[in-house]
Amino acid sequence: MHRGNILKLLGLIVLVAVITFISINPLTNTKTGIRLGLDIKGGVNLVLQAYPGPGKTDISKDDMDVARTVVEKRVNASGVSEPNIQVDYVKKRIYLDLAGISNIDEAVRLLSTTAQLTFRDPNDETKVVLSGADLKDARAGTKPNTGEPVVDVTFTADGAKKFADITSKNVGKYMAIYLDDKKQTAPRIDEAIPNGQAQISGGYKDLKEAAEVANMLRSGALPVSLKIEERRQVGALLGADSLMKSLNAAKWGIAIVFVFVIFWYRVPGLVAVFSLIVYGLLVLWVMWAFRAVLTLPGMAGFVLSIGMAVDFNIIIYERLKEELRSGKSLRAGIDHAFNRAFITVIDAHVTTSIAAIVLIMWGTTLIQGFAITLLIGIVASLFTAITFTRLVLRIVAGLKGQQNLKLYGA
Repeated sequence: MHRGNILKLLGLIVLVAVITFISINPLTNTKTGIRLGLDIKGGVNLVLQAYPGPGKTDISKDDMDVARTVVEKRVNASGVSEPNIQVDYVKKRIYLDLAGISNIDEAVRLLSTTAQLTFRDPNDETKVVLSGADLKDARAGTKPNTGEPVVDVTFTADGAKKFADITSKNVGKYMAIYLDDKKQTAPRIDEAIPNGQAQISGGYKDLKEAAEVANMLRSGALPVSLKIEERRQVGALLGADSLMKSLNAAKWGIAIVFVFVIFWYRVPGLVAVFSLIVYGLLVLWVMWAFRAVLTLPGMAGFVLSIGMAVDFNIIIYERLKEELRSGKSLRAGIDHAFNRAFITVIDAHVTTSIAAIVLIMWGTTLIQGFAITLLIGIVASLFTAITFTRLVLRIVAGLKGQQNLKLYGA
């Protein structure tokens, strides 16, 4: 029995050490690891105010949802992966964090353009015969002979029929192509075009500009007009400096907590430290799996959740002292301590979880980062304490020489 417990304990220690080692690269990888927030990685924070589009007097919830989708598609296509986007349906605003982007003017131009594409009737330019709704795809390219940047567009099946019909009836005439009421080009129709393809050569200065237009067309037209109400740029160096200071504060805070629990609770304190390592890994992997964004307030929430996890252990260990002083055996004392402390801990964690959920639902971006990390930490601390801490304590209690109650603070 004694030898079996030693092997179990050594197996757990080796397993946790291996998991810790193999977790370093996946969790810290700059591209595939835990997402870093704007205040850590640097970037641009924008507040986009929505106004009714042409011919509209009001903005519906569906309009805001479509606008959010279009904005997200444009940002993703520009190379900024997984932006943090929130919609305020009451104030008709979109809050946008673009971590890693440095050119704020480029971001503003990319997001505020409505991108309403229209093909006009060759006989009457005020009449729209095809629109962005008929578009299937748009890609930037160059003309083979001149190298001029162009945007090649492909229509949907229905749009292709319309395009074939309009070109067959107007051979020799010119069809104007507009983007946001600005004429891009007016090519001559030399013959009917049945394949549903067209080319826009609007005098783009380079291939990058043509690619931006193609991106906006693929993303769809905005159903509302967006105006930049607020803009804030965070430098990467400032974010890195803040990160280092936060990490140092977290490191010292956690170290002090570890020293305290070991000094005060002895063997259970060592078990608590071991469990908190598992707890930390669990929180980080959950954040990675759900693509949660780690912000500086989120780091504060992580450290606070570690304190709550320690508090859970303290409640259990104080109960354990009481059980041992009443004359119970070590095994029985451990089981009774967990059973008696469970309700108290659940009550405390439920109330804190409710507060975190409220902050997630109605808080701003930074507050949400704090609340999400805190909520993940609460769930992880409950799971770790109820399963892992109890398991390790029971194994340690079965080791030879670990029956001395003084080693458990009693």
